[in-house]
Amino acid sequence: MSAPTDPTFYRSPDEAIAAPQETLAYVVAFDRSGETPDALAVVDVDRSSASYGEVVGWTELPSRGDELHHFGWNACSSALLHEGHSDGLERRFLLLPGLRSSSIHVFDTKPDPNAPRLYKTIEAKELADKAGYSRPHTLHCGPDGVFLTCLGGANGQDGPGGIALLDHTTFDVIGPWESDRDSQYLAYDAWWHLNRNTLISSEWGTPSMIENGVDPELLLGQKYGHKLHFWDLARGAHLQEVDLGAHHQMVLELRPSHDPEATWGFVGVVISTEDLSASVWRWHLDGDRWAADEVITIPAEPADPTDLPPALRPFSAVPPLVSDIDLAVDDQMLYVSCYGTGDLKQYDVSDPANPREVSSVRLGGIASRAAHPAAPEQRLAGGPQMVEISRDGRRIYLTNSLYGAWDDQFYPDGVGAWMARIDTDPSTGGLTIDPGFFPHGDDFRGRRVHQVRLAGGDASSDSYCYRR
Repeated sequence: MSAPTDPTFYRSPDEAIAAPQETLAYVVAFDRSGETPDALAVVDVDRSSASYGEVVGWTELPSRGDELHHFGWNACSSALLHEGHSDGLERRFLLLPGLRSSSIHVFDTKPDPNAPRLYKTIEAKELADKAGYSRPHTLHCGPDGVFLTCLGGANGQDGPGGIALLDHTTFDVIGPWESDRDSQYLAYDAWWHLNRNTLISSEWGTPSMIENGVDPELLLGQKYGHKLHFWDLARGAHLQEVDLGAHHQMVLELRPSHDPEATWGFVGVVISTEDLSASVWRWHLDGDRWAADEVITIPAEPADPTDLPPALRPFSAVPPLVSDIDLAVDDQMLYVSCYGTGDLKQYDVSDPANPREVSSVRLGGIASRAAHPAAPEQRLAGGPQMVEISRDGRRIYLTNSLYGAWDDQFYPDGVGAWMARIDTDPSTGGLTIDPGFFPHGDDFRGRRVHQVRLAGGDASSDSYCYRR
């Protein structure tokens, strides 16, 4: 079998950084009410273009009530080394899981990148019958196929959640990835150290724990996820769990080093039940066992109760609510989204055991409602939520919706929809909001916006197989 030749399959992080910059961003947009179809929006991110910052493409799903959330490519740079790939494989299809419907819509971006076409729909029944899962959440293109993490058991049952494996080219559901899950029950994200044959998974909650919003009894009872799990990637066998402490609730986004020989990465924790703080942890290999250390703590901010939604008024404080993190391809800067306070924080992680905050910007926020420079009179709802970084580390893209039911709790007067671009120098840091890039409101036709994927790959889409 000949090696794949897609030019966006990069051998190394350095090759990805040096490749041409992105000109399009794909953004999923969902209707919280379920009355109109969710959609895949295409945004022009080429600053030299006359339509820069505008929604230039819009493709609606054929169904309603899917709640698009995370999504990703059928194939990426991991194809350069690992088995399970056929001749002619290319970064072409975007897979859009419906977090409510459990269906997965596959869109073809090749005929016209500005107008993706629906190629196939994987029905919830196939996911349930073949893999035993529902509520598909996050996917990564990797060895053997597309790895799709799912929060629920078959047909919306509470669990266990886990990983379904899909074929790269036919998109058929192959089956469950796990051969031995041991103690793992809750699921959320999964990623890996490819050259170390290790997969890491994290925990949020089961469908009944999340779909109607944050449950205060479950939160204060410390029932949401608080563990990391380490697996044998080739065998799908559970090897070890690391408990971060029951008060560290909702262990979400995993960001391993892009160095294929590394044995460390970062994970964000939404909230501590002790003091409403949020945190970022570094996992690492300690001898022959995995360990995790808290390396960033972000405290809650005091606030006037009249500025707070009912759920937070008794605390007179705004929790940061770290709901996403992202690591630049060169592993030098880590970005942390604080959906509650409205901050995007930038940390120098050249020493990953000792991150150093170098900059921050604020947009939205539960109490602050900080404006975008393009519309200084508009008080923004929502906050930096999904964060995506260009491969060269110079551009950061943000959207503002967390999850429909949770938006409604923290921003009960409406979260709206907006997307922002932040510019930075990846060597020295510093964040500047681009005043010329602010698609928002009616640009997204009444939908809310969640994850962003950049054409040609981005900081959270690819796994690299070689150092050089």
